[in-house]
Amino acid sequence: MTTKERYKKIIEWFQVNMPLAETELHHSNPYELLVAVILSAQCTDKRVNMITPALFEAFPTPEVMAVSSHEVVFDYIRSISYPNNKAKHLVGMAQKLVSDFGSVVPDDVDQLQTLPGVGRKTANVIASVIFDKPAMAVDTHVFRVSDRIGLTTNSKNPLQTERELVKHIPEELIPRAHHWLILHGRYVCIARKPKCHECGIREWCRYYKKQSPE
Repeated sequence: MTTKERYKKIIEWFQVNMPLAETELHHSNPYELLVAVILSAQCTDKRVNMITPALFEAFPTPEVMAVSSHEVVFDYIRSISYPNNKAKHLVGMAQKLVSDFGSVVPDDVDQLQTLPGVGRKTANVIASVIFDKPAMAVDTHVFRVSDRIGLTTNSKNPLQTERELVKHIPEELIPRAHHWLILHGRYVCIARKPKCHECGIREWCRYYKKQSPE
């Protein structure tokens, strides 16, 4: 099977079986999603969603967050991973958002990456989810799943994976494809023991073919 054929079959399956794939992080505006994605680094969406209601109530806008301190923010996020660093990032992000962008979350990936706590993955999430741009955010799920099923070949880092996926996936589908791969990795193609027996794309999966040679 060629790489082009594998992409075609897998994309077609997801289009039929997961047409409405979207982020599982709860948010009601771009600022809230930006906060949630920063918090989600090396932490589960479930855990983030448990703490953001109180956090958003206390800091409903970037302006409110910007005049707070990281010690105060820390008390709201202490149950997630790396709360001290993330509290500092959130306050710094809010201050820069207010001072440099008029409190409006930018839609440009490069501008987003000037905000504290925002790397390329986070910037791509915001660009794709909020602004529907063809940005492919590569987290651990996307990196692992893409390699395992055969969408990438010898990608050494997230940027290489991103470039290869963007090269082969139709531009208009890239925002959804990001969520297809994340959700597939989270619930089916899990890291330690993939659930190949219930996987709808195993027919075109490089890993499955190696495990079950004809």
